[in-house]
Amino acid sequence: MGAAVSAALARLGLPAQPRPAWLGVAALSLAAGALGAVAWRRAGPRRRRRLQQVGTVAWLSIYPIKSCKGVRVSAAECTALGLRCGHLRDRFWLLIKEDGHMVTARQEPRLELVSITSENDCLTLSAPGMDQLVLPHKQPSTHKLHDCRLFGLDIKGRDCGDEVAQWFTSFLKTEAYRLVQFETSMKGRASKKIFPFVQNYQVAYPDCSPLLIISDASLADLNTRLKKKVTMEHFRPNIVVTGCGAFEEDSWDELLIGDVEMKKVLACPRCIMTTVDPDTGVIDRKEPLETLKSYRLCDPSERHIYKSSPLFGIYYSVEKIGSLRVGDPVYQMVE
Repeated sequence: MGAAVSAALARLGLPAQPRPAWLGVAALSLAAGALGAVAWRRAGPRRRRRLQQVGTVAWLSIYPIKSCKGVRVSAAECTALGLRCGHLRDRFWLLIKEDGHMVTARQEPRLELVSITSENDCLTLSAPGMDQLVLPHKQPSTHKLHDCRLFGLDIKGRDCGDEVAQWFTSFLKTEAYRLVQFETSMKGRASKKIFPFVQNYQVAYPDCSPLLIISDASLADLNTRLKKKVTMEHFRPNIVVTGCGAFEEDSWDELLIGDVEMKKVLACPRCIMTTVDPDTGVIDRKEPLETLKSYRLCDPSERHIYKSSPLFGIYYSVEKIGSLRVGDPVYQMVE
């Protein structure tokens, strides 16, 4: 399995070799009893479990175009492919080169300056020095279907037209790009091809899974170690949880939020994209990544999975679709 995992990490642009010295992540435990628990039974003949509240949803964010700014929402539908609010779908749009290879803020950090709003069946794109551009949320079936490559895996994308392609090309001023859209009739990337040891699910254009969860306490802990503070936007989570201790999310396996059930896939291994300042679009290539490496490397028993990448946030798959909103309690489902 080690070779397969190394290949998966390489596809994600993460280091394939371990650092000379590894720091273990301290095991974290949840405070018992303070929030109480209630009985819970999933549909069908499944084991009985308890719900233990571990926090509250502080905010929800959808990132319609991969690597562009997120859109905060007060409530969302959680589909098998991630969060949805109206026509906003999480990472359903992607910038590609003319040969189909993805373009992200790793290559074009100024993508993080592109903001998106949704109104009247359209997305409106804004960026510094650019006129706003209105993009229909659905593209005609006559538009070209591209063969795209994300981290070495194939996936389709519907071309969004020449106007938006020229808009991104003019803003970034590097080379010609196309914007493509994922359609629900398309086949997503299989999780087993991303990481061979995880459960079965599909993803559109996210890196690894439909959901990323981080606690605000974890960010606060990181900022106590940094000279220049960072924001949650450096890490691009879908769900931010408040009311728990720093890195308690490391120990959460199966969660219930609203009527959505989700299951932990793996911790999120971090790369240089965390060093892009979301306010300036400038990539630092050092912080907060270097500080995270000083205390957030994996346990030695998990080196074959994470190598030298520091961990911050947890990826989840969607086990039961439903809806959730800001203020919802976050329950861990326990035996």
